[in-house]
Amino acid sequence: MVEQIPLAFEHRLRPSFNSFYPGKNQEAINHLIQCVSFEGEQQLFIWGSSGLGKTHLLQACCMLAEEQKKTAFYYEFIHPDLPDAGLLNGLEDYEVVCFDNIDAIAGHAEWEQQFFNFYNRHRDNGFRLILSSTCPPNWLTIELPDLKTRLNWGLTLKLQALTDEEIILALSFRAKQLGFDLSPQVGRFLFNRYARDTVTLWQLLTELDHATLAAKRKLTLPFLKQILGKHEPP
Repeated sequence: MVEQIPLAFEHRLRPSFNSFYPGKNQEAINHLIQCVSFEGEQQLFIWGSSGLGKTHLLQACCMLAEEQKKTAFYYEFIHPDLPDAGLLNGLEDYEVVCFDNIDAIAGHAEWEQQFFNFYNRHRDNGFRLILSSTCPPNWLTIELPDLKTRLNWGLTLKLQALTDEEIILALSFRAKQLGFDLSPQVGRFLFNRYARDTVTLWQLLTELDHATLAAKRKLTLPFLKQILGKHEPP
């Protein structure tokens, strides 16, 4: 297990498009940027398994919208608890609205009806709606037929998982965004001997960033092993 580093630095990596390693998802990113800029689709639905960066991309959409002086709103639904559907009141006036994990409202009659009403008002205003889920919209267990139809409008984009080599490249890319260098050798060590899921690796990079700042040292392989409490196998 990783030794916890007892430091409380604020995360320095903002969720922008520039801080996202695209892999094979550059086309999806282009569609998101065009949507927010009112040059592309009015509605986008992005889906894929956990850990692919859906949350990062939706937050990046709101950041870009704010940079363009547009009103933006982001909300992440957390299973299984839903907030009061009154959350939707007034959102039809926001130019860019992003809902993460929209599948969470499936089967909740009040939420489905209220979201349907919001959807129609927001679309009539010509504004942009970006949704995410772990499955495509036609697989959602939405019980309100008209809402399910509308969620299938617009463009649906599947995020592609990174290959093993792309994950190692993404580690170096993300480390540089944080402000430190991570060599391919260190990246392979982390990937092969510590973790292979991106969520764990991204969190680990933040801890390594804190450790290098605190120690005022570069992230060499010996220093990495010291942090992780790991040693080369015989």
